[in-house]
Amino acid sequence: SSIAVYQPLREYAGNTFFDAWDYWGNIDNTTWGTILPRGLGNVTYLDRNSANTQRLTYVDGNGHAIIRVDNTTNIAFGASVNRPSVWPSFWTLGAGKEWPHAGEIDIIENINLNSNNQMALHTDSGCVQVENPVQSGKSLKSDCSLPQGCIVAETKPNSFGAGFNNAGGGVFATQLDVSGVYIWFWDRPNIPASITGATSTSKMDTTTWGMPSASYPATGCNFTQFFGPQQLVLLTTLCGVWAGVPSIYSSTCPGQCITSVIGAGSPVYDNAYWDIAYIRTYFAEASPPAAPSMSSSPPVLPVTSAPITSTPVVKLAPTSSSSTTTSTANGGQGNGALCVSGEVALWSILASASVSVFFLV
Repeated sequence: SSIAVYQPLREYAGNTFFDAWDYWGNIDNTTWGTILPRGLGNVTYLDRNSANTQRLTYVDGNGHAIIRVDNTTNIAFGASVNRPSVWPSFWTLGAGKEWPHAGEIDIIENINLNSNNQMALHTDSGCVQVENPVQSGKSLKSDCSLPQGCIVAETKPNSFGAGFNNAGGGVFATQLDVSGVYIWFWDRPNIPASITGATSTSKMDTTTWGMPSASYPATGCNFTQFFGPQQLVLLTTLCGVWAGVPSIYSSTCPGQCITSVIGAGSPVYDNAYWDIAYIRTYFAEASPPAAPSMSSSPPVLPVTSAPITSTPVVKLAPTSSSSTTTSTANGGQGNGALCVSGEVALWSILASASVSVFFLV
């Protein structure tokens, strides 16, 4: 089969990691419902100066970007706070239109003490996940216009929460192009050599990536119609209409959601942080091949990466000659998706129609 090779575009790593991010510095209006009906999160996000001063975003001695929840403030009842429940997410948001008219891709998302990642698309009516897609995950919802989106649950172990952290993290990758959207997860021992052996200047070959965890082929969705330029978003919120629903919250956590937010932040939120080694972005050398199949040969998957940046830098839009892959890799020091609470929301506009991102946490 042909080789899917991608050229490096940008790396976000080390002491300059946060230079290319926007800090939201406002209430969580992605969950309060003023922009997206995602869930009434009890969070106020910080601006860059406040987050840096309070050591809620910084680069540690390993050169990893750390994004923490406030674990030092004693929160009074009734305040809108920067802290578990927790609802961490790494996702893309279509730019330039009201949600969800330009699409959304949820790459890493779940809540509280759940143990498996969930992936989803959000679109206008008319975009669905086809039956029996080639994927290792379990499809839960197929209509991408539902409030929950078209959801796929990760079935591989250690993709979220304590298991993810104890296993030393892993890598997530996402492809967006005219053939569809595909999301991968690898735990630490199973990360492809094309990723572990890559540098910030080397090309990326995706032919050994294998079957994706979630597969949304274009046979069920016209991605040039339902998806526009995408912004990368990395944040954690608290409580809300998913993480804070009493029947859902009580399935993994004691008491009520709001009581986990009120009071002292330590030790409840001591392990609520993202630990990110790097984000790498790539663009495709050639036109995207067909969607993954069940053949013995690994699928040829176009990889292009989009940076997370502080100013509108890159616009991700599926075109007939481009693809987007987003990969997230998680490092072992932090809880990653476990108990990551909303203090800092980082946004970026991705620019280049054939871009792919490697996000190492």
